[in-house]
Amino acid sequence: MTLLYADPEVAAALDAATTVDAMRAALLAAYEGRLIAPPRTAAALDGGRMVLTAGHLVGEWYGFRSYDTFGHPEGEQLVVLHDGRTGAVRAVAVGEELGSRRTGGLGGVAIDALARPDAASLGVIGSGRQAWTQVWAAAAVRPLREVVVHSRSAARRDAFAARVRAELGVSARAVTTPGSAVAGRDVVVLATTSPTPVLRAADLSPGTHVNAVGFKQLDRSEFGTDLLDVADLLVTDSPTQAADYQPPMLAATPPYAGRLGDLGGILAGVAPGRTTADQISVFCSTGLAGTEVFLLDALTRVGATAR
Repeated sequence: MTLLYADPEVAAALDAATTVDAMRAALLAAYEGRLIAPPRTAAALDGGRMVLTAGHLVGEWYGFRSYDTFGHPEGEQLVVLHDGRTGAVRAVAVGEELGSRRTGGLGGVAIDALARPDAASLGVIGSGRQAWTQVWAAAAVRPLREVVVHSRSAARRDAFAARVRAELGVSARAVTTPGSAVAGRDVVVLATTSPTPVLRAADLSPGTHVNAVGFKQLDRSEFGTDLLDVADLLVTDSPTQAADYQPPMLAATPPYAGRLGDLGGILAGVAPGRTTADQISVFCSTGLAGTEVFLLDALTRVGATAR
């Protein structure tokens, strides 16, 4: 029987700890060659694109995610999980929640691997779904004492801070400038739709870890090269996808490409992570292909346990 999940079922079943654990396993599987995850592909259509990402956990399952760029108000993503031995469709997820939690989970893994062990304050620029899941996952890997948020909308940033207090039990406040959101914070999240930089690297303190989730390409990026210049540790979840961006991803171009490391290698203990407390680390999230399917498989296991 094929299992069907909509956003309410995903939200009810996938907590932050489960999601982060699944994404840690996915990154390790990709690094070790067990998760086959080619870069995304897209079909140009009249007025938009259909985008496909696919993954294959060798010997276990394969599947795909599809979404469009038309920007329709009721647009939804589709994630399909096939049994790797029979080809049968095991599960389908429709909506935005699985993909958002996947991205948050990848960010949570990066914070756990790269932020200082004593990191307890988080500054976030952005107040949308992606910003929320980054903070949601961060709270699962670090004992946050305070979240400080900035976004262009005063109402949205106030509502975001209220949600952090209500759902995560963490002190939170909204501020009026990006600089005041990030200055002195242990962890910084950039999760905006801005095509121009929203962060000045000069506002960061030594030892800060940064998760960059939004635009990060040469022609549009929520951060500038000043952030890459100050980064002692520059990491992504998929160097292959980073190199495949069109136009190129900033961090995958000279002189930064040679420094761009693989988060999976750090998790595997093959590559070094943070070595001193004052290093600035930056995680450029690409959204490793196949991780939505990986998380859907984890969701079916959570559901089976619950039943």
